[in-house]
Amino acid sequence: MATQLKRGAECSDAEWTARQELAACYRIFDMMGWSESIYNHITLRVPGEEAFLINPYGLLWDEVTASNLVKIDSDGNKLCASPYPVNKAGFTQHGLFHKHLDWAHAIVHTHTPDTMAVCSCADGLTPTNFYACFFDGQIGYHDFEGITVRAEEGERLLANLGENRILMLRNHGPVVLGQTLYEMFFNYYMLQRACEIQVKTAALGNPIRVPPEVVAVHQRDRDEVALKDFGKADFEAWMRKLDRIDTGWRE
Repeated sequence: MATQLKRGAECSDAEWTARQELAACYRIFDMMGWSESIYNHITLRVPGEEAFLINPYGLLWDEVTASNLVKIDSDGNKLCASPYPVNKAGFTQHGLFHKHLDWAHAIVHTHTPDTMAVCSCADGLTPTNFYACFFDGQIGYHDFEGITVRAEEGERLLANLGENRILMLRNHGPVVLGQTLYEMFFNYYMLQRACEIQVKTAALGNPIRVPPEVVAVHQRDRDEVALKDFGKADFEAWMRKLDRIDTGWRE
């Protein structure tokens, strides 16, 4: 596998840390079975820059390393020497959100079967399980318009996201945005769980819908028990597991 840069003159300490954490995120997603061949995307803003890191188009997620991530601008143009292209569909929607939402530093889009199944249901995610209740009233929905490579779809994507941090692309898959990589990761983890359980519950039939007043209490208590730096402890725990398996992602 080609290596594009090393920590030092070519890369600040802050960028190198971002590269390692994003590479870890790709490896964790792959380890959890949330990857889709060479497709789908996780992007992360380079600290202090209007530049972003994205996976090399053509590599599996378990091949992503800190050094082979591609650095791009908000239009998807490469800012570093790399033999790999950038997936246009990967950055059309991500670039839009990064550009217009100053808090959206980390974004993921996946095609896992359970999240896609929920995106393909008329009711979307419903408050019928522990994890789903966290997101009730906090998800936007966007009708399917085909592969997201056209910039003119952008205004509708932004409008449908609204003030939320999750956008379910109907008949397609979820987009999860976060102020930090940790926040994005943990919200995705819970969303994936919510969708898996909803699909299994639907197969059994007669799901129990949690009433709004109980959902409100559930969401209030979530905020009271959450650890500082939401999602960081979870992410670091998975990084430790990665290191016990293979440290190649750090290179």
